[in-house]
Amino acid sequence: MSETKSGGLMGWIDDRFPATKMWNEHVGQYYAPKNFNFWYYFGSLALLVLVIQILSGIWLTMNYKPSGAEAFESVEYIMRDVQWGWLIRYIHTTGASAFFVVVYLHMFRALLYGSYQKPRELLWIFGCLIYVALMAEAFMGYMLPWGQMSYWGAQVIINLFGAIPVIGPDLAQWVRGDFVISEITLNRFFALHVVGVPLAIIFLVVAHILALHEVGSNNPDGIDIKKNKDENGHPKDGITFHPYYSVKDLVGVAVFLIFFSIVLFFMPDFFGLFIEPPNFEPANPQVTPDHIAPVWYFAPYYAILRAIPDSFGGVVAMGAAIAILFVLPWLDRGKVRSIRYRGLSFKIALMIFAAGFVLLGYLGTQPATELNTLWSRVGTVIYFGYFIFLFVYTAFGMEKTKPVPERVTMK
Repeated sequence: MSETKSGGLMGWIDDRFPATKMWNEHVGQYYAPKNFNFWYYFGSLALLVLVIQILSGIWLTMNYKPSGAEAFESVEYIMRDVQWGWLIRYIHTTGASAFFVVVYLHMFRALLYGSYQKPRELLWIFGCLIYVALMAEAFMGYMLPWGQMSYWGAQVIINLFGAIPVIGPDLAQWVRGDFVISEITLNRFFALHVVGVPLAIIFLVVAHILALHEVGSNNPDGIDIKKNKDENGHPKDGITFHPYYSVKDLVGVAVFLIFFSIVLFFMPDFFGLFIEPPNFEPANPQVTPDHIAPVWYFAPYYAILRAIPDSFGGVVAMGAAIAILFVLPWLDRGKVRSIRYRGLSFKIALMIFAAGFVLLGYLGTQPATELNTLWSRVGTVIYFGYFIFLFVYTAFGMEKTKPVPERVTMK
């Protein structure tokens, strides 16, 4: 029998499972740049919200019934008769929007500091896959309350598959599992929302973290701290994640939970953005809501869809808007990573891109008037124009950058 590496329970566990080794590699002895700022809270907050969603979702499934006749009533039962059921349901609905808030800010930080550039291309791709999986998870979960907007929103989104030439109608029928949206659709979406997609998300999150710790974290200066080590082989500009950043992240968690609680207890529907008024009515295939709009986190892509007159062209544009994120590491040929040292044109373009994305998000929630459609086309041009500009601007040496310091700065 081999001797334990250390005494006690942990020594017994370490002989059979690399618990301490994993802790040291990924937390206790993982060196992160010492100049992290506000933008670096959102990665850990995304992990926190994932845990909140999984736990609250488990409790909701204990009383939810995925059937066309009972789904809406079971949600009402949870809200009215299950002890603390209203709180668990609102935690889940608020958490869904909070998830996309922190993910969007996390992705914007990557754009600010070039966290998608070499050698972090695979890290960025894993992040984009998580984003796509989150959209699938949110869409399927949005249908489960079986309210008016759930039903008709699913009707619109699934019908988009029908716009694809040749295979479109069969593909839409395959997604629905029926000729129309029915209990069969609800059941398969429930299964995927509760089991299938969450497993994929957890796998991708683990892969994302492993890829991050393999190449090391980026920082606001865009400098690889592994290139400058001390006599012990530790980065001179790095500090161990625990206890320094684990304690710092607790401050971010506390502030986040304050805002989360304000929304949860005082405005859980958030003025109709988190839960639309029609979704407090049971699904009725015979009555179409006056205005069918997606949840706010899908709205930018819905606005791009509506900006194109041709239905197939709109679907292609919407898909391309997501697909283009995956090739961003190869579109940006910039010599430096961080916005601190990039050219003025890049800074202006990124701010216009962010403003355009917010504009598209607003327009996606509004009725499709002639003026709104015009502005949606402007926003669509801004969205795709940014990526085209970025490639031309960096590939042909048009960018004038500032000197990058050899070591990280504490701005």
